Amino acid sequence: MASIREQILSSLATTLASTTGVVAVYRSRAEAFSRAEAPSLIVSPGPGRCQRHSTCKLHWTMDVQVVVHTRGNTPDLLADPIISSAHALIMADTTIGGLAVDIVPTNDDPQIDQADMNSIWWVHTYEVQFRTSEADLTQA
Repeated sequence: MASIREQILSSLATTLASTTGVVAVYRSRAEAFSRAEAPSLIVSPGPGRCQRHSTCKLHWTMDVQVVVHTRGNTPDLLADPIISSAHALIMADTTIGGLAVDIVPTNDDPQIDQADMNSIWWVHTYEVQFRTSEADLTQA
């Protein structure tokens, strides 16, 4: 069985497949994108922290990066409805089907790349809090 962390990331990627206006949603994609693959989303883990919650329980805080990638003359304008749709889907269930304690947006970082067709990588960071057993990361 996958860890609670991986279950959260997979669940978010599945949820984001319903985002309006995207071609695809990827989990931690490392390859370059062709023009035909935009707009798309990438869901990947960021830094995490852990504290003991109680005897035998750990309380985790994981940053999840949701990256919107699109191309066009004004890529930030093209990204806006995608960002709004993705955010609404994520925040519709802040427990991610009971896997998380809470999810909160924390950071927003647009990065425009000027090439033969402008592109944007808009990184949205969400802080996801969840708990696991101290001895088994697959159990809450």
